Amino acid sequence: MIQAHPVTANNSTSPQVAVVGGGIAGSAAALKLAELGANVSLFEAGPSLVNGPPACHLHAGGNLYREISDEQCLKLLEQSINTLRVFPHAVNLRPTVISVPSNDPGEPEALLPRLRKVQAHYAQLIKSDPQNQKLGPAEDYYRLYNKQQLEELATRETPQQPQSMDEWMIPVAKHLDLSAFKFPFVQVQEYGVSLLRVAAMVKLATEQLPNCQVYTQSKVTHIEQLKGDKPRWRVDYQSEQGNHSIEVDYLINACGYRSGSIDDMAKLSRSRMVEFKAAYLANWPSQQGRWPELIVHGERGTPNGMAQLTPYPDGLFQLHGMTDTITLFKGGLVKSSESSAQPELSPMLTRKLTQGWQTEEVEQRTAEAVKHMSRYLPSFSDASVAGRPLFGAQQIPGSDPSLRAASVSFDKTHYARTEIVKFSSALSAAEQIIDNIRDLGLLGDKLAHSALNELNSTQGLAYSQVLSLAEQLAAQRNYPLSLAR
Repeated sequence: MIQAHPVTANNSTSPQVAVVGGGIAGSAAALKLAELGANVSLFEAGPSLVNGPPACHLHAGGNLYREISDEQCLKLLEQSINTLRVFPHAVNLRPTVISVPSNDPGEPEALLPRLRKVQAHYAQLIKSDPQNQKLGPAEDYYRLYNKQQLEELATRETPQQPQSMDEWMIPVAKHLDLSAFKFPFVQVQEYGVSLLRVAAMVKLATEQLPNCQVYTQSKVTHIEQLKGDKPRWRVDYQSEQGNHSIEVDYLINACGYRSGSIDDMAKLSRSRMVEFKAAYLANWPSQQGRWPELIVHGERGTPNGMAQLTPYPDGLFQLHGMTDTITLFKGGLVKSSESSAQPELSPMLTRKLTQGWQTEEVEQRTAEAVKHMSRYLPSFSDASVAGRPLFGAQQIPGSDPSLRAASVSFDKTHYARTEIVKFSSALSAAEQIIDNIRDLGLLGDKLAHSALNELNSTQGLAYSQVLSLAEQLAAQRNYPLSLAR
């Protein structure tokens, strides 16, 4: 039996909004709408909000990707700055080093026009609002290092706490096999990010907003647009307490790679792809000092695919290798069909998502990731497995697998579908939804203003409070605590 479940609201004249999916996109939309006065019901099938694999890279300028357009890079820069403004405790303050190995057909100089364009755009953003300076001074957005400079830096003592761009390069210069690379190297201010601390901030923020009701371990089982003078949606969901139903004025599909299943319920077709990916955790006992993130460019899907080394405290490192034996999986990129908007992964990959991994494969793929990075960083060869893989499925709207700066689409009245590829696009997606709700007349004049870089409920949180909760979430999700720090 389905029970009517009334939405708790501060203001009965405010719009009732259901958000299906409590990841970063759904949570951001729910928080922003609740702060504007809407009565929000946020549904998450898992035990907590923002419970996907921990993101590691802010993508402030998209320098990780050579294949994407300059336009996407500028969008990612703007979205990353907004993310840091809204989630101030999320940043892991360290730069990224971009390198091109000798076995790669590309040249480092090819990166420079884009870097200059992103740097100029960053300077303009700071000029328009000084609060946008979240990645250091614009003139320090990137710096080039030739072989002679790196050889000189390799003679210096490794600092425990780098204080300059040069000091961040010292461990790279000391440990990389410089004979395996083209020059120059690029250091760019693309910082790290802790999705565990974002999850902590989201939980703490929702607790401050009585008109944002969070339903975890609640699976939406049916949606239906109701007929009548005023368009409304009925949402049926199942929780530990049984089956329930609510009616709302507006529905947001924020289910990530599962968005197609909600589209199917709404009888909407949609062309999209889903890609299963994984990263790996390793302890590196011989490492010294603090490291930047290290990107070794390569051709995706080949044995020379890009290698990525992301540092955390206590000698913990996260590894990507864009090869079929590491981060990519054969059959891991699937498309929607004419009969369903939901792409279907193979049973093997679905089992990984729902049941976890076999120990043997964890060890095998982590060892492959360590070996891949050791080609360029020989001393990394003594790194060992440090935890379960970080894995998940990424949705990509349309048919272009290189798309990174996606946001929102609207196919039906009072229905929005978030389609972010990178988490930093979540706030931009939320703003587009708010504009749509406003255009429909569901937000009154007093609720007419919403700034992209504002989220009051996250601003007053203490870092110590956020870190403590993030560590609890790491433990609950069976991740090393260092991922939260």
